[in-house]
Amino acid sequence: MGAKNGVLLTNGSIYTMDPQLWRASSLFVRDERIVAVGGNDLRETVSADTRVVDLGGRCVLPGLTDSHIHFTGFALALKEVDLVGTESLEDALGRVAERASVTPPGEWVKGRGWDQERWPDRQFPCSADLDAVVADHPVVLTAKSGHASVANSRALQMANITSDSPEPKGGQIVRDQEGVPTGLLLEKAMKLVKNVVPPSSPEKIASALPDAFERAWQVGLTSVHDMSMTETEDRTAFYVYQQLEAQGLLRLRVVKYLPDEMLDSALNLGLRSGLGSDWLRVGGIKLFMDGALGARTAAMLEPYEGYPDNLGILTTEREELADQARRATAGGLSLAIHALGDRANRIVLDELATAGTDSDTGLRHRIEHVQVLHPDDVGRLADLGVIASMQPIHAVQDAPMADRYWGDRCRTSYAWKSLLDTGAVLAFGSDSPVEDLNPFLGIQAAVTRTCPDGYSGSGGWYPEQALSVDEAVKAYTEGAAYAVGMESKLGTLSAGKLADLVVLDQDIFTCDPEGIAETSVLGTMIAGEWALEFVG
Repeated sequence: MGAKNGVLLTNGSIYTMDPQLWRASSLFVRDERIVAVGGNDLRETVSADTRVVDLGGRCVLPGLTDSHIHFTGFALALKEVDLVGTESLEDALGRVAERASVTPPGEWVKGRGWDQERWPDRQFPCSADLDAVVADHPVVLTAKSGHASVANSRALQMANITSDSPEPKGGQIVRDQEGVPTGLLLEKAMKLVKNVVPPSSPEKIASALPDAFERAWQVGLTSVHDMSMTETEDRTAFYVYQQLEAQGLLRLRVVKYLPDEMLDSALNLGLRSGLGSDWLRVGGIKLFMDGALGARTAAMLEPYEGYPDNLGILTTEREELADQARRATAGGLSLAIHALGDRANRIVLDELATAGTDSDTGLRHRIEHVQVLHPDDVGRLADLGVIASMQPIHAVQDAPMADRYWGDRCRTSYAWKSLLDTGAVLAFGSDSPVEDLNPFLGIQAAVTRTCPDGYSGSGGWYPEQALSVDEAVKAYTEGAAYAVGMESKLGTLSAGKLADLVVLDQDIFTCDPEGIAETSVLGTMIAGEWALEFVG
């Protein structure tokens, strides 16, 4: 593919996302970059031995970026018990028991993806449920949201979680009426068990990544913004990424965000956002302000509907956030701050205003998720130059929960159009392994705002917040590149930019919007090389 005389892609329907030339039929690539974009007459300008690829009229887009994915977590989760889509507690327990039956006694059984909102009684699981099916293993199962986990009695014993255990700052050990831990852990309480689970070795992560790369290419991803998990896991993952890049085996562009526990280390080392290469670079520091809707821990200005005493959980004290924002900004590190609830988002906006806007610092701070805003705060992201890093698939998956627990506040929930209209930059992702990493699911969700089960009706859930296909694709391309300061290299198919692109089996700009999610990727090119070979 990387032939000396380059490659000419011709006879395509190429959407460049560049307003200077939005549509083209041909594109010439050489030495990892786009040399020219135009019509089929480009064939006449290249040498006779240039490799010519006839696209057969296929739709081509810039390479897609997942702006919020726990990529190493996704790779490792492929080896864990898959609890996504379980329709009952019994279904989930059956999968756990099956895995335990083939796991050597004493080894951990880990799973991910349960969602009690899908179960008939909507009750959270507890350790007694797990004890009934697994006795010889410590077990920990992480919720679909990633903000709650349940552990069996053996795991609780190993973590020394008892009735006398104090509540961890920014988390909750759920207890029964007698004060005995139920096994359910919320937010930072989850770390109590995570800390006794053997961390993944570099070899384990390295062996898990190739399959994850392949799955990313198959859905058109060429870049990811890899969000943090834990300090131990992230140090190891960052090391593995560096080793793969040195060996020429990092076949996906990675912008790595580091956890808040690594802020001091990053500052002491002088790491700055943007440090690295076009394949691997430092994004900044990932912070958490609150929890999640599914766990009812997103921090709200007013209580959850039906739960008058529940305002959610602030996982970071305001004073601590202010200190972290000040020090990170002064040290040249952008912040990616998890905030779902309207209270959490307001606090983050207040503190970022104090830390300095992008015009003051040159840093592009982001809020991750931005799931519900008070109407007074919608325009503040644009005013401060804060990126709205959002995941459209959450809206259509969470709509029933959002209506149930947030009520009328949903009018400014997942408010993509309102944010865009104020001038905010949108950067879209999946939050995988929380949701499927396929960006075409997200594009369809952004355009239609319809739920898979028909919950929202034919008109979509708050359809005034829907985007056009062009606007949605920009959030996976141009907006994603801008969020990490790479807009001069990625995001559009323009001469001089890196040759990252995808070839599709249908034109998502002209097909039925309800069918965008069915799009298949026929070819994925990264740096002028086919990661997923297009065969016509």
